[in-house]
Amino acid sequence: MATSDLVKIQIQRENITFDAYVVGKDDAPGIVVIQEWWGVDFEIKNHALKISQLGYKALIPDLYRGKVGLDAAEAQHLMDGLDWPGAVKDIQASVNWLKANGSQKVGVTGYCMGGALTIASSVLVSGIDAGVAFYGVPPPQLADPAEAKLPIQAHFGELDNLVGFSDITAAKALEERLKASGTPYEVYVYPGVTHAFMNTSPEGNARRKGMGMIDDNEAAADLAWSRFQTWMNRYLSA
Repeated sequence: MATSDLVKIQIQRENITFDAYVVGKDDAPGIVVIQEWWGVDFEIKNHALKISQLGYKALIPDLYRGKVGLDAAEAQHLMDGLDWPGAVKDIQASVNWLKANGSQKVGVTGYCMGGALTIASSVLVSGIDAGVAFYGVPPPQLADPAEAKLPIQAHFGELDNLVGFSDITAAKALEERLKASGTPYEVYVYPGVTHAFMNTSPEGNARRKGMGMIDDNEAAADLAWSRFQTWMNRYLSA
């Protein structure tokens, strides 16, 4: 499969219409796949393809409305300008679309910015059966993970240096908040890897190395995918 297999659709919420990309069998369990700070680029599409190959219908909502950061400065600018409560509404509309189009069960997953929005969705979005967040926690004014309403699995790199967002201190704080929620949870920290360790494509690894992330991340990514699949299968099976 290639990224060209993703079908562009439009989803409506209130008086807003936004683009999304979907791939997978119509009646498969659905998973909303939430972008990194770069936007809907090759890497998040690669993740959606991988998820569809695991037997799910993957849907990427375009939270930046077609904009993509070509370098870290642009990506930071786009993320800084994101309407986070509006993004949560986009995710709710995406969950609703999947449920209206053949999926009994729906999960949510995301990476970096999308990981933070996955945790926020576990608190603020209805109709989700499970979530898997990669290296990101939401600001407390958006959502408190102690109020999570669904099973959450989270993955972090031991050497991640994004303080308060995805470093090991943030991971441990998230674990304590999830423990307080009473919902099933798992939090994993992968030794020897930094931020965005799931990005294993040649282009993704080149971009990581250009940002100083020179770890060997493939084994950690493989293990995380295995844990992702076990978690989603447990909660999204009919």
